[in-house]
Amino acid sequence: MTAVIDPAEIAAAKVGGKPTAIVIGAGFGGIALAIRLQTMGFAVTLLDNRDKPGGRAYVYEEDGFKFDGGPTVITDPDCLRELWDISGRNMDDYVTLLPVDPFYRLQWEDGDVLDYTQSQETLEAEIGKRNQADVAGYRKFLAYSQDLYREGYEKLGTTAFLKFGQMIKAAPQLIRLRADKSVYSMVSKFVKNERVRQLLSFQSLLVGGNPFKTSSIYALIHALERKGGVWFAKGGTGALVDGMIRLFNDLGGVVKLSTEITDIRTEGDRVTGVEAADGWSMDADLVASNADVVHTYTQLLRGHDRGKSYGKELKKKSHSMSLFVLYFGLKTTHPDMKHHIILLGQRYRELIAEIFGKGRKVPDDFSLYLHAPCVTDSSMAPEGCSSYYVLSPVPHLGHADIDWDEFGQAYADKILDYLEEHSIPNLRRDLVVQKTLTPFGFRDEMNTHHGSAFSIEPILTQSAWFRPHNRDDVLCNLYIVGAGTHPGAGVPGVVGAAKATAGVVADDFKSVLAS
Repeated sequence: MTAVIDPAEIAAAKVGGKPTAIVIGAGFGGIALAIRLQTMGFAVTLLDNRDKPGGRAYVYEEDGFKFDGGPTVITDPDCLRELWDISGRNMDDYVTLLPVDPFYRLQWEDGDVLDYTQSQETLEAEIGKRNQADVAGYRKFLAYSQDLYREGYEKLGTTAFLKFGQMIKAAPQLIRLRADKSVYSMVSKFVKNERVRQLLSFQSLLVGGNPFKTSSIYALIHALERKGGVWFAKGGTGALVDGMIRLFNDLGGVVKLSTEITDIRTEGDRVTGVEAADGWSMDADLVASNADVVHTYTQLLRGHDRGKSYGKELKKKSHSMSLFVLYFGLKTTHPDMKHHIILLGQRYRELIAEIFGKGRKVPDDFSLYLHAPCVTDSSMAPEGCSSYYVLSPVPHLGHADIDWDEFGQAYADKILDYLEEHSIPNLRRDLVVQKTLTPFGFRDEMNTHHGSAFSIEPILTQSAWFRPHNRDDVLCNLYIVGAGTHPGAGVPGVVGAAKATAGVVADDFKSVLAS
């Protein structure tokens, strides 16, 4: 049982009379939590080990090409807009979001193309081309997805599951919605065409979930997209990060970069502050970690029994796949391309099983996500040029012990050859810039366990209360945010986690903030 925050134990050294908070990790979840805490009345310091904020949304730049490091799909702008609203500011003064339509283009090796569009009529026509009976089935699936959205996202998405009783209370609705079934199995109940099934199930991969194992609750992503649309920040996802940091600074928050935190300090069952590799340290009334949850407990809390015991437990959990990401720039443009392209190979179920399984090797074939931001925003590359990234899901390092320093370039060449054959004519001729992010990068630069790209895998037995809690169960003023806690990965997920965690902090520090 977590101890109750005692106002008498709050550190005397407040900043301007405010209680102090440290947030480790300036990814989307960490920044969102820092904004909320600063707005609530804390003096917040946001720390990150890299030279720029963003976490997985780090921005790489080379020869005038700009590459968003990770997330590129914004599906719930309202969850972001709320950060400005609670701060009494206007998001439009900081960030410009551009609509993307079609949301995605699905493309198969035989040349078949399905554009997943904003228009319901057009989408249903695309589905009807493959199986007319699936149009009615799709409408039933949409209604099911909307039900999931109301129960799983609106009601539970920002609820911190600190007590098992909260899980019991939610159980009847989860049972009614068949949360025990996988995304793919529920999709298959509504539509019969295999390619339509892929259209309605692949999104779980974008949050690190296997469509054949991930709880059907994640089918709510479809309703989320239909309701909020798909967006891209002008100037790249990094521009959204910059806008959030500017908001945090305007509220009086402090950002400290290039600071590798090595220890979360403790006294008894309380955290007292942090220490960095260069000797810098800071005390605080609370610490929130947006770092990888395994790293947080096994490394940052290695000196406390809680870190040792819970770290071992977290290591045993099932972790999401890793990614191989290839960023490249061309000396020409391809304006007829779509912004988001899902390139699907001949295998779907079998390939995904190998990616999430213990096959000890990277599959010979692949399905890819191709991001072409210059279709929407030409500022992402020099004039007359275009920037891209292509993402290939691969097993994490615990499943496939690959030497990516040796294997990476050969894999990149294989992907480039595939793209030239299926999507981008003359790619090799026009290629001027390329760089890669491998599972080693996720492990070493982002401190993720096994190089997992999305933290703990979102299966039912690792969701809600079964996920690491938004407040630690032993250390009463340690809070968790990001992909490893409830509700999970993805921009809406980690921003929702920030809201859930901030709600717990508000309750814990109610009397302190009122004094």
